[in-house]
Parts: sequence; structure tokens; C-alpha cells
Amino acid sequence: MKGAIDKIIALSGGDSPDELQKYLSSLKNDQLITVITSSALKGKTVGAMIKGIFEGSPPSSAEGMNRRLLVYQHCIPLCESGNLQTEVVADIIGLLMLETHTLSGPSLAQLASLFVEAIKVGKMGHGKSLELFPTVLTALAACEALSYGKGELSGEEYKKQLINSLCSSRWDPQCVIHLTTMFRDVPLSLEELQFLIDKVLRMFTKLDLQEIPPLVYQLLLLSAKGCKKQVLDGIIGYFKEQDARQEEEQKNGESLDLEVQSIPQDQLRHVEGTAILHIVFATRLDHDLGREFLKSFKMSYGDLCPFSAALLLSVARIQRYEEQVFDLLKGAIIKSFKDEQLQEGSKFLQDLLPRHCSVAQMILDTVKNSIFGWDHVTQGLVQLGFVLMDTFGPKPGPFGKTTEGSASIARTPAQLACKLGGQVLLHGFKMHEPIRGEILEQVLNRLITKTASPVNHYLDLFSDIVISAPMILLESSTKVTETFDHLSYLPLATVQGLLKAVQPLLKVSMSLKDALILVLRKAMFSSQLDGRKSAVIGFLLLLKNFKVLGSLVSSQCSQTISSSQIQVDVHSRYNSAANEAFCLEILSSLRRCLSQQADVRLMLYEGFYDVLRRNSQLASSIMQTLFSQLKRYYEPKQDLLPPMKLELCITAQGDQVYLQEPLAHLVSCTVHCLLWLRSMRRTADPSTDSSDDDEQEEEGYQSELQTILESMTRRMIKCEMEDFELDKSAEFSMGSSVGMKNNIYAVLVMGVYEVLMEYTFLKANYSKSHFEELMQLFNHYRKLSEILREKSGKGRVLSHKTPRSLLSLGFISTLLTALFRDSTQSREEALSVLRSNGEFVRYALSVTVQKIQQLEDTGHTDGPDGQNTDRTFHFLCDMTSVLMWRYTNIPGVVEEAGKKEKRCSLSQLCLEGLLRIFTTCQQRYPDKMGQLLSNMETAEDDGSVTEMNFFYIRQFQRALFTQLSGEEEEFNSKEAQLLVSILSVLSRQLKPGSKQFTQMITWTVKICKETSFEDPAFSKGLLSLLFNLHFLYKSPVGLLLELCQDIHCQLGDIDEDVEVEKQSNFNIVNIKTATNTALLVLSQSDRMLDELDWLIARKKSCLASDKSASDEANQTAGEKKPMEKAVVLQLGTLLTALNELVQTALLPGICTITLLRALRRTYTTLTTLVKYYIQVCAMRHCALPTRFEKLVKLSGSHLTTQCYSFITYAQCGEISGGGADDKKKKKRAEVNAAASAKLLRETKAIPDLIFSIEQYEKYLITLSKKSKVNLMQYMKLSTSRDFRINAATLDAALQDQDNQQPTESQDAEETPEPSKKRRKQ
Repeated sequence: MKGAIDKIIALSGGDSPDELQKYLSSLKNDQLITVITSSALKGKTVGAMIKGIFEGSPPSSAEGMNRRLLVYQHCIPLCESGNLQTEVVADIIGLLMLETHTLSGPSLAQLASLFVEAIKVGKMGHGKSLELFPTVLTALAACEALSYGKGELSGEEYKKQLINSLCSSRWDPQCVIHLTTMFRDVPLSLEELQFLIDKVLRMFTKLDLQEIPPLVYQLLLLSAKGCKKQVLDGIIGYFKEQDARQEEEQKNGESLDLEVQSIPQDQLRHVEGTAILHIVFATRLDHDLGREFLKSFKMSYGDLCPFSAALLLSVARIQRYEEQVFDLLKGAIIKSFKDEQLQEGSKFLQDLLPRHCSVAQMILDTVKNSIFGWDHVTQGLVQLGFVLMDTFGPKPGPFGKTTEGSASIARTPAQLACKLGGQVLLHGFKMHEPIRGEILEQVLNRLITKTASPVNHYLDLFSDIVISAPMILLESSTKVTETFDHLSYLPLATVQGLLKAVQPLLKVSMSLKDALILVLRKAMFSSQLDGRKSAVIGFLLLLKNFKVLGSLVSSQCSQTISSSQIQVDVHSRYNSAANEAFCLEILSSLRRCLSQQADVRLMLYEGFYDVLRRNSQLASSIMQTLFSQLKRYYEPKQDLLPPMKLELCITAQGDQVYLQEPLAHLVSCTVHCLLWLRSMRRTADPSTDSSDDDEQEEEGYQSELQTILESMTRRMIKCEMEDFELDKSAEFSMGSSVGMKNNIYAVLVMGVYEVLMEYTFLKANYSKSHFEELMQLFNHYRKLSEILREKSGKGRVLSHKTPRSLLSLGFISTLLTALFRDSTQSREEALSVLRSNGEFVRYALSVTVQKIQQLEDTGHTDGPDGQNTDRTFHFLCDMTSVLMWRYTNIPGVVEEAGKKEKRCSLSQLCLEGLLRIFTTCQQRYPDKMGQLLSNMETAEDDGSVTEMNFFYIRQFQRALFTQLSGEEEEFNSKEAQLLVSILSVLSRQLKPGSKQFTQMITWTVKICKETSFEDPAFSKGLLSLLFNLHFLYKSPVGLLLELCQDIHCQLGDIDEDVEVEKQSNFNIVNIKTATNTALLVLSQSDRMLDELDWLIARKKSCLASDKSASDEANQTAGEKKPMEKAVVLQLGTLLTALNELVQTALLPGICTITLLRALRRTYTTLTTLVKYYIQVCAMRHCALPTRFEKLVKLSGSHLTTQCYSFITYAQCGEISGGGADDKKKKKRAEVNAAASAKLLRETKAIPDLIFSIEQYEKYLITLSKKSKVNLMQYMKLSTSRDFRINAATLDAALQDQDNQQPTESQDAEETPEPSKKRRKQ
């Protein structure tokens, strides 16, 4: 054998090719194969030997050609056997490639078939010989004709048949990557490339997970030929499917306690990470790939998954795509939230479409997945988080003031997007160490720089970061310290939020605490008022949070700042001593504030009570501070009136008078601190050891304070208005310094009266004599309050209508219970003193409403416990119970006297309070609504929140029914409106579809059908409730049609000769309420058009996303038809409803304009639908649905014709007169003329409507051509325009001109002008 090899090599190098040919001819095929095999295994001489064989096998002879083919046929399997060295295989394949072009067509065909068969049976596992296949195919394509079956094919066609056969056959998973690599070198047509890529993508599921990244890499290289979208969609689709499977397994595993996973999670995440890196790398090199990726995402954000979100964020690191990616993600997130909201609010949409996958959830899943080493995604996540928070965070209100309350729940799409940004950053901070510094720095920078806009969202994020990772944050404490330096320049709300957030850190970091104290001390002497306020806020927070050992633990004292993660013993002996010194030092700093502006003092007084409750050991210092301050303004001589030195409470600057000392707040703070200490002393354990000296000292100032307060009460009762230099004749205008001084005095004195009323009640222990004193105080308060109201009503209105009450929320809650629910026998006599005074009861209810309103607006109230959410909620529960009892148990007949005085009744005040409480609870404590309702003692003991809620709904329904059962003269409109508002709020708690919800909607329909009271405001509220319920029950388009018929019936037809058929679906629609109902109906039609526009856009995006034919077929059969049918039916009923309104003699003015706009909007939606069908016809030549043709017929033959008549009616609105006597005619003409003038000012509504009708007809013509159906046969083109020439008016004008011929020529020239104007009309 060795001899044969040597001989072939020797002869090949010589000058006699004939000898070589002869020798090769003497060898049989088997021998030749054996020679090649043994040479290849040895590996040294195989190249030279194969060269020799080719040299001795001239392609011109048949024998030579066959020998060449034999070499190819033997070498290919030999290379795949895996027995040869890599270098040897490379040599052999290289030589074979060089000689491929010499093979004949049939030989090439045989060779190609050999490859195809080997691939089919899976003998190409190593894929080494596949490098030769592209060369064979290229040579084959160059052949002119090849026999194929019984006929002939060109080389190119033969190649196509081979590729088709190859892609249609089964591939061994081992050779998929090699085949994909090989096809990169094969010239392919677009169809072949699509077929091939589809085949490779289908093979993904059959491969081992570890083989996916290299295959992705090869596919991306292959995509350079085209089909980029297909490649990307396929890769993303595969990983989306794997994620879904993995999630499903995880869920099932948890429920079955199994730990078997077909795909380990960490392995899948690492593979995804590598695939993302490959795609990003390919995108850097091939910008078409990047463009295609972003374009496909733009088309359908609904296909977003955690993998594609991660991919987008990685692509964002490429500078040229950064802005596009974040714009796309922002748009997708906000659109997703809007779509969710739209679907949640409409049963019609919920029935048509399944719930969409939440983009927000995808983003959060991406954050969760990024823990598996996706460093290339984390930077994008940080950027996305801040982009969302910056773009969708709260915006400044008018004059730069923030409008949002502190703890309002995220509800709007923008708020939800902002919240998502915060969640992304918080989770990122917890998971990834490298980005922590950057997140913290950016949050703190925004807190410092965004002073003009609200930063609540950043404060919440910072607070969450501190709580979740306090020790990590201490590593970056220098950044926090740097932020402290800017405290005195920041808005107060920011300072408060920031300092609350860092409290847990101050307890473990001395350096941070020292830095803060230095900053606060400097701020105390700041030239800016806000700087000094910041210092007070900071010091008070420190006092609340650094407890001194021995402080009484109040059960009600719940700390708002949780520092459970920080295990530090701040209550040890050493710490408590240090804390005490620290707190006393702060208190001494705060005493300086008592000589500063009123605002600074006010903050101090409002904070002292909370400090005392958290840190009762500081009682002595706090009480002495308050005591010494109070003595400055207290008149010690018992026989002098008034008991306060009011002149010291004000200061003058130029001709302006300012408040210097908020005396009422000082007294209030003193009273509350004193009462709390007394109650704690009573409840404290007598065995607690405390020095007698301290006790005596405390007793001393406490009894002295008590004496002062009692003396003040006694003397304030004796005081007359004149003692305060205030009486009915005094000036109260804010324009003069005297008026300002009197106003300040009045507000101070009223505040002191309120505080003393609270003090008297709380210390009275239900004694009749004390309650009589309280009544005397109240009478003085009321007298002053009435003077102030009377005076401020005359001159310029006061900057604040009524001063904010100084009664605390806790006291209000106690007072209401005492007034209405306390039935203890022993207290009966004393309480009758309060109950018999109707004005006092009204006052108590008014203050209740005022306090709840403040809570709803800001999230907290003034006074003690105002910032404590748990206590506040507890008070709300008590008040709800009392107000509910008062409203349901005391009939309105008792209050007849109140009606005569033209003031709202007590029942009405109770209802207003209940409405405010329910609204506040839904906004501020959405999870506690059940708890609020179950706290009412009247509740049935079902336990179910829904049942409880429905029990109250029934109570209010009964109350409303009683209102509506009486005569119309006795009907209390305001009370009925409040009841409807309460029902609206409570009905939001019902689950759509539940039997309670069905009962609610049935009852509302019944009331609307049966009530015929002529009260526009009430009918509007009731119908709004009906529509809101209907949207969650089924589409309200039928309801809309019935209401439109009623409006048409009530207001009459635009053509006076036409008599409208008398019918009444809803009695609530009558001559007085019809106009208001029309406006409401039009606003609801807008909402329906929003839904229809959304559905049509959804259909168009499905059409545009260019899905595969099978997908399209499935969609056509399944989702498409019902959706199109629903859209057409909705529009049909809506057109019928609008057709009724268009024929109605609506009042000129806003009602007419709104209808014109609604019509324009309807035609725009019809145009959008027509465009959709144009697109459908262009893509698939199918017939138009007959239902759609009927819709077009309805729009043309009915609505459009009536629209033009209505335009004429609207323009001639001022001419419509007619009536009784001349006066009435004149008045009506004036009203109509004014309304018409307004219409003509805004007359854009008419040309806009005409333009939208013409656009609709224009696209109908296009659709008629595309669909071969004449849709224009239903359209009647009109000459009615806003520039229409009215023939009758023209004739009249010409006649006038003829009559005035004899007058002067100048007059004759000027006469046509007015007639021209008339013609325009």
C-alpha cells in the first residue's frame, strides 16, 4: 500500500503524465479507496497523493471524470468520520474545492445528491466537509442543462430543487449550526432564504440550550443576505416561549412541590444573556439590523417580553439608537397603561379582547432576570427608571405649586409609569452593586436641582432605598452629607421628606448625625425664612426619633419611620444618656425660634405635641418652654379684660401689619400637651420610680398652667367684642392697616375661643356647668364669626373664606359621638346643653366637613395626630359611624326650620361629611374601605366586605327613594345630588358582574325611568351614574339611543311642521333637563368613539404587523370577525342616536356646538373604518361585509342629509323667534342672538364638520374602486356650506335695493353691504 502511495506521488512530480494515468487505470476502485484512506490516516502525504490522482485523471476523459468523482465520493464521508486530524481534513477539503469546477454537470449533481442524502440521514455531524457544498452548488448553478427525472433542468433550477429538498427534509440537530454556517456561502434567492431561515428557527426547539448562542450568531451573519426581521422575530419568539415554559414549570412545581425542571432557570438566563450580546454586536456592525429591530417593535409593542425588553435596553447602549429606544419604551409603557385602563373601564372591550400582557410586568421581569450576569442590561435599566420618573413624575401646579397630596395612590397612566420607574430603580439598587452609587447620586441630584417641580416620587424612592439597604447606603454617606449642605435652599416639603427618609441612618452613623446638626444650626440663622423653617423641621424630627430612656410608651404612639433593618441598641444606658443631652441641646436651639416670624413659631407649636408623645422624658423642658412663652402674652391681673395681650401678637412694618405670634396655636399646643401628660400620668404604673423633686416640679408648672387656662376661660366668657377693639362697626377690609389688624385680632380671638372650647369639654367630665361655659364660649365665637363673614362679604373678599378650625380631629370625633350617639343616662342632662343649641351642632358638623376636606386634599390635618395615618383612619371610622346613624335615624321633618333659613340642613352636612370620608378613604386608604364600613355599628354582621358595602348602598338608595317619593316642592335637590354622589363612590367597590352590581344598575334604571322631577343638576348626576355603571355592565349605546329619542321628543324637531312621536323611555328627561341630558349624552358618545377608534387602530396594527398566512387565517376565523361586527354594530346604533339629536331643536350656543363637534368626530371614526377596509382590500381581495355596506347606507341616506339641515338650522338660530307678547319676543330674540353670536364666533365647528364629511366621502370613493362595490350610491352630495348663498335672503336684499333707488348715490353704494352679510348667514 505504501508503495502505491509513493509511486503516485513520484509519478505526479515527473514529466510523464501518461505513466501516471496508466498506473491509476491499473488500480481498481477499491484499491484506490484503500490507498486514499491509509494515506489520510497517516496524514503526511495525503495532499500530494490526491493532487497526483487529480493530475492523472484528466476531466476530459470519462474514466478520469469517474475517478475524480470517486475521490470526492470517498473523501467526503472520510472527513466526516472523525478519524482524521483537523489539519488533514482542511488540506483535503481545500484541494477538493480547487478542483470542483472541473467536474461535469452529472458528476456535480451526483455529488450534491450525496451531500443531501448524508445530511438527511445525519452523517454530517462534524460538518467539516460541508465547506465544500457551497462550491459544489455554485458550480452546479453554472451548468447549462442537467437531466432531472425524465426531462432536463437548468443548473440554477436544479440548485433550487436541491435546496428545497434539503430544507424540506429532517435535519440532525448536530448539523444545524454547520448547515447554517455553510448556507452563508451559498447564493440564495429571497424565497429560498426565507424558507431556510424558517427551517433553522424551527430547529431551535430540538437543540440543546447551550447550542443556541452559536446558532444565533450564525443566523445573524446569515441575515446579512436579508430577512432580518424574520431572524430577529424568530430568536425573540423562541426565548419568549422558553420563558413562558419556565414560568409555567415554576408555578406547577410550587403547587406540586416538585423541583424537576426541563430547563434550569440560571442556564436559560445565561444563554439569553449571551444571545443578547451577539445581537447587540451584530447591530453595531449592521445598522439595517438595528433599524429593522426597532421598526418591528414600533409596529406592535404587545409582543414585548422580558427578553426583548432586555435586548432593547442593551441596544440603547449604542449611541445612535439610545434616544429612539427610550422613546419607544416610554411610548409602549404609557400606551400599555392607557390600554389597560380603557379595557378595565369597558365591559364591551373586555368581552371582545383578552387582557393584554402588561408591559410594566415585562420590564420588572427583565430587572429580576438581570441578576444572572446581564451587566449589559443594567445601565439601560437605570436610564429607563430615571427617564420614566422624569417624564411622568408629578408636574408643578399653577404658580409652581405642587397639586398632589403626599400619599395619593397611583391611578392615572402617567402616575403608574412614574411608579414603575421607581420600582425599576429600587429593584436595580437591591440587586446590582455596581449601579448603586449612580442611582443614589442621581436621586440626590434631582432632589437638590428640581426645586421648581414636586419631587415626592424621588423622596419615596430614596426612602425605600434607605429602608431596604441602610448599611449599603452608609458606604455612600458622603453623598448624603453633601446633600445636607443644600438643605436651607430646598423647598420645605423636600426638606421634610429627605430628613424623614434619612432618620434610620442617623441612628447608626454619628458622623451623619453631626453633619446634619451643623447644617441645621447654620440654617437656624439663615437670612431666608424657608431656611429657618427647614431647621425647625429637622430639629423636631430628630427630637421625635432619638428617644430618651424612661420615655413613657404610648400605645397610640406609632412611629411612622420603620428602622427594623437596623439592629442597633439605641436604648442602652450610654445611648439614652447621650440622647438626652443631645435632645436638650436641640431644644435650647429651638427656643431661639420663639423670637422669630409667626410661620417659624407655628411650625414649632405644631411639632411639640408629637415630640412629647414620642419622647415623654422631654416633657419638663417642653412644658417650661411653652409656659414661659404663654406668660408673655397672658394678662396676670385677674380683674383685667381681655386675659391676653393681643397688641404683642402683631408687628407693623411701614403701613403693613403682620402677625407676630400665632397665639391660638400656642394655647392649643399648651392645652394638648398638658392634657396628654395628665392622661399618661393617670394610666402610668404608680410603682415607676421617679424623683420627688421632678414630680413636684412637674406638678408645679402643670397646676399653674391649669390655673392660667381656667382664668383665661372665665375671663374670655366675660369679654365683649369691644374688649378686643372689635365690634360691628369696626373696619375689616384687607386694604387698610386698621382692617388688617382687626382681621388678625378676630382670627386670633376665634382661635383661642375654639381651643378653650375643646379644653373645657375635655376637662368637663360631662359636668353641666362646664358645658354651659362651653356654650358661652361658643356664643362669643359665633358672634365674632358672623361679624367677620358679614364684613368680608361686603368689601373685597378675604384671602381665606373661613379661618381653618383649631379643633383637633380626635376631639371632633369625640364631640360628634357625644352629640349624636351617647345615650349614657348620667350624661343626659349635661349633653342636653350642647344638643339643644342647633347652631353648635351645625358648627360641629361644618368643622367635621372642613377637616375631612383637608385630609382629602393633603393627606393630613392640622393639630395633634394629624400626621398619624393610623389614628386619623381610626377617627374617620368613628365619625362615619356617627354621621351614618345621625342621617338614617333622624328624619328630615325635624329640620324643616333649617329650610326656611336657606341654609343646608344638618342631614345635608352629615351626607357631605360621609361623601368626603368615602372619597378620602378611596383615595388615601383604598385597601381599608371594608374596614371603614365594618366599623359602623349599624352594619349587618355578614363579614363580607361586598355585603357590607351593599348594605350601605341599600341604605342610601332607600334615602334617595324617600326623597323622590314626596312632592316636587319638598324635593331637596342638594341632598339628592349628595346621595347620588355617595352611591357613585360606593358602587365603585362592587365587582362588575356580581349580583349586587346587577341590582345596583337595575335600581338606577328604574329610578331614571320613573322620576320626573325637573331638576337639571340632579338628573345629570343620576344619568352620569347610570352611564358609569352601564359601561362596566355592557355597552351603553342602546341607552344612548333611548335618551336621544326622549330629548328629540321633549325639545321638538328643527322643522316646526314635523310633529315628533310622543314616547318616553326615561321620565327623568323632560323639558327642563333635556338640554343638560343632551350635553351628557354627547360626552358619553365621545367616550364610545374613543373605544371604537382604539379597536379600529388595534385591527389596523394587526393587519400591518404582516403576520404569516396561517396566523392570519386563524385570526380571521377567530378574533377578527366578532371585533369587526361589534365595531359596525356600535357605530350603527350611535349613528341612529345622533340622527335623532340632529333633528332636535337644540338651543343655540354650547349645545349646538357640542353636537357639531360630536358629528365631526363620528365622521372621522367612520373615515378611519373605511381606511381599514381599504387596507384589507389591498392585502386580501375579499368582499366587503354586507353589515358594513348597511352602515355606509345609514350614514349617507340618514345622517349626512340631516347634518346639512342641522347646519342650516344652527346658522339661522337667531331668526327663530315666536312666542307670546312683544316683550317676551324681544327678550327671546336677544338670548338667541347672543347664543348665535357665540356660535358664529366659534363657527369653525361647521367647516370642520363639512370637511370631515367630505373626507369620509373621498375615502368611500377609493374603497368603492378597490372593492368594486358602488358605496357612493347612498351619498347625496349637498350644496349646504358655511358660505352658502341663501336665495330667499338674496331676493329680499335685491328688492330692498330696488325700493331705495331714489336716495342719494352714496347711500345706494353702501346699501348692498349689510345684505351681503345677511347672505353669508
